[in-house]
Amino acid sequence: MSSYLLPTYKRQPISFVKGQGSYLYTADGTPYLDALTGIAVCGLGHCHPRITAAIADQAATLVHTSNLFGIDWQERAGEKLCQVAGMDKVFFANSGAEANEAALKMARLFASNRGQTQAKVIVMEKSFHGRTLLTVSATANPMARAGFFTLDDDFIRVPFGDIEAISQAIADNDNVCAVMLEPIQGESGVNTAANGFDFLTQVRKVCDDHDLLMILDEVQTGNGRTGRYFAYQYSSIKPDILTTAKGLGNGFPVGACMTSAKANDIFSYGSHGSTYGGTPLACRVVSEVIDVIDDENMMATTLSNSAALIEQITSELGSQGVTVRGKGMMLGVVMPQDRGIAFDSLVDKARDNHHLIINVAGGNAIRLLPPLNMSADETVQIGERLIHLIQSALY
Repeated sequence: MSSYLLPTYKRQPISFVKGQGSYLYTADGTPYLDALTGIAVCGLGHCHPRITAAIADQAATLVHTSNLFGIDWQERAGEKLCQVAGMDKVFFANSGAEANEAALKMARLFASNRGQTQAKVIVMEKSFHGRTLLTVSATANPMARAGFFTLDDDFIRVPFGDIEAISQAIADNDNVCAVMLEPIQGESGVNTAANGFDFLTQVRKVCDDHDLLMILDEVQTGNGRTGRYFAYQYSSIKPDILTTAKGLGNGFPVGACMTSAKANDIFSYGSHGSTYGGTPLACRVVSEVIDVIDDENMMATTLSNSAALIEQITSELGSQGVTVRGKGMMLGVVMPQDRGIAFDSLVDKARDNHHLIINVAGGNAIRLLPPLNMSADETVQIGERLIHLIQSALY
């Protein structure tokens, strides 16, 4: 690893030179089964032929013109994305953090337009919304926030899933303008609300009752990851603002901030912008990703493989106190904390001993984010390798 790089990442002692489907390969050709997919990014697997072809064709045609001009692929991608998301309008950005930054700017402008000053957004404990100064202020991760003089006065933090705490926060503060949350919290260990997606229904009602914006961060849960195009679609509600990224470009950097109803007209000419947001290349990829997910019936495959993997893990390890939470191909395999397990070593052991790429989040949860289109055999392989890893840690 080059010494010219800033030391912002704790890199693993391995490098990959090729990806294909559900596998990553080192220079000597050794395959590793990828159950992380670049942290929920390559949902269609590595180097999906249709995505590769779309990138190559567009790169040879037109990469960038800027948003000073009409962009046909941006219009096409915007229409497709809003249709599958159930939203009305979209702003294309370059990342999830930028999409969330746009959402939070929109909340501030919404508040300003109705005469509020120093408006606050209610966010959830254990949340993660990005690394920009505003999004890291909304984030609960102490390590991500430390030393950055975060804008804490702009946010009110409440326990995830606690609707009474949200209502109390609104009662205690006259200047709340929005509630922001992830349907499933990924970075803190694939946390789900105690009452599941019913929590979204409760938040929607509170926001309606108090004329607040409901903002859903689906950077990680979106684009088929949970078995619905967006996780909120497990409920009957619709957010005012919806953000996504990660799997939106299957590895190509792109994010999106979508709006509906009362959020559609908050931004106007000059309110926001991005030099690279929504380039012809990025939007060609977004359009193709949406088509592939639909054409290959990928969410049905996701749910089928998820059910099989959960059954495999719980049948082998449930008696040892191991549980599984999450939805679709966003699963947290939660291990008991009273067995002396060295959780920090599990990633290395999975990689070195089982050629399996995983991640540990929230302290004691193995986070699984494999491709949505894994084969049945690859699903079994992930389960078997993971079971062997956990069994060796438990005994």
